[in-house]
Amino acid sequence: MEQDRVKTYVKGFDELIEGGIPKGHVVLVSGTPGAMKSSLAFYVLFNQAKRDGRKGLYLTLEQSRSSMVRQMARLGMDMDEVKDTLAVLDLGVINEGLGENSGPGSWLHIFKTYLGQLVAKEGFEFLAIDSLEVLETMSGIGNSRTDLFYLFEWMRELGITTLLISEILPDRILEGSYDEGYLSDGIIGLKMHLVREIEVQRRIRCLKMRETHHDTSYYSLLFNDGQFQIAKVISE
Repeated sequence: MEQDRVKTYVKGFDELIEGGIPKGHVVLVSGTPGAMKSSLAFYVLFNQAKRDGRKGLYLTLEQSRSSMVRQMARLGMDMDEVKDTLAVLDLGVINEGLGENSGPGSWLHIFKTYLGQLVAKEGFEFLAIDSLEVLETMSGIGNSRTDLFYLFEWMRELGITTLLISEILPDRILEGSYDEGYLSDGIIGLKMHLVREIEVQRRIRCLKMRETHHDTSYYSLLFNDGQFQIAKVISE
């Protein structure tokens, strides 16, 4: 059966993954600092909201909502354009919504219930969580494969497409130390690559995408005038 797909709207990238991310997948967006992981995830949700009218929720657990909104506006993604279709929540708002009973042992359970109700109520089709490492810390699940397995299964049960931002280096994620790479449905890796010892180039690669014939090569990731696009890498 043909799989419904979600466009990333990164020019040239969707063609490498059969038109987009399979709907309902949980996809890691992993990479080094400065590689624009958060910006890319926000960009996908922003364009789905603006171009297709599909509702999305961006959870920023590492910075405040106001900071994230200002940052994205400077990149040409103004929340005023999608105020009815894209929501941004930060950790403060989330904890307020969880209430006083969200102690260390119960935080994850209450968080799942709260988010599940929010998704059902608002009809969100897309979710981005920034980041997996903060979510693990807040929930106290550590890095056990069993805990991670149930976390990823819960995300799939939400029935929406999820982008999960991670600080794991893309070239190491499938070495065997990081179970997230095996439990996720897809991995989009970003990195800063040194070229000719004087220039740093952003690169993007689809390491994994279930139910998809995809190109696993690295490409240059460019951002100009509010548009992400890929190009062939600069030769060494």
